[in-house]
Amino acid sequence: MNWLNRLRNESFTLALLATVGLATLAPVRGTLAGIADVMTDLAIAVLFFLHGARLSHSAIVSGMTAWRLHLLVFASTFLLFPLLGLTIKPLSHWILTPELYIGVLFLCALPSTVQSSIAFTSIAGGNIPAAVCSASASNLLGVFLTPLLMSMLAGRVDGTADPIDAIAKIMLQLLVPFVAGHLSRPRIGAWIERHRSILRYTDQSTILLVVYTAFSASVIQGLWQNTPPAALFGLIAVSCFLLAVVMLLLVLLARKLGFSRQDEIAIVFCGSKKSLATGVPMAKVLFATGSLGAIVLPIMLFHQIQLIVCAFVAQRYARNNQRHQ
Repeated sequence: MNWLNRLRNESFTLALLATVGLATLAPVRGTLAGIADVMTDLAIAVLFFLHGARLSHSAIVSGMTAWRLHLLVFASTFLLFPLLGLTIKPLSHWILTPELYIGVLFLCALPSTVQSSIAFTSIAGGNIPAAVCSASASNLLGVFLTPLLMSMLAGRVDGTADPIDAIAKIMLQLLVPFVAGHLSRPRIGAWIERHRSILRYTDQSTILLVVYTAFSASVIQGLWQNTPPAALFGLIAVSCFLLAVVMLLLVLLARKLGFSRQDEIAIVFCGSKKSLATGVPMAKVLFATGSLGAIVLPIMLFHQIQLIVCAFVAQRYARNNQRHQ
């Protein structure tokens, strides 16, 4: 990853930290909180409209043929991760708070990322069309699977929405704008491509807005008083454990099943990622406002760890590709 991409990722990390700090020192309250909530819903709809407009029909068609690759990615995203989340339950009582553990389960139930999965697959010299199709399909499946998985993994947590109601709300807020954007691509696709670098900041601004409103409500409810520093270190350890186990197993499985090197790269990056851009809006629908801060904290932390680790792994793949040429 070149210095410009590294700077962009680091600046977003700093912006996330600054947003959490702002919510801690000056949480939004009262009427302003209601206005911010409405603005957040609108921003999320615009975000997924743009996601739909960015996805080309040709990328879908060219990537759909790699069905074995997609099955392995989906199995990692929606089966392996949740099972790993359940395995740490016995440890969760002494290294995590109950709210953080629910956040870890939510992290494990989320779909893959789109932009970063494709970007790292490209850097590493992997199967880009398959990565586009797999990551995009993962996000669409997540609309239905994430609420159902959370219901299975965590049961009825206080303040959580009914899974069926949650699916309906997520479809309305995420899937409908996504489909509308994709259907609008013939008219606005060229403009989207020309302004792709600028529109990236729409994603980041929306995430920051949702994080600010989520942490504001949680801070008011006593987030930091109820989250000891030891639990934050435990969360870092859990995030590193999840990412390391999944990436290692995906490499071993891809080679055992006879995938090409290009397919292996797409599998590793699409199957090990969890989407912050999708996760934060989903959390807003699924969970009570006061618990949102602790629940989105694991995905925020995992997001930063996966960017750092995957940047290193992508560069290693790229160097190995050059040696084999």
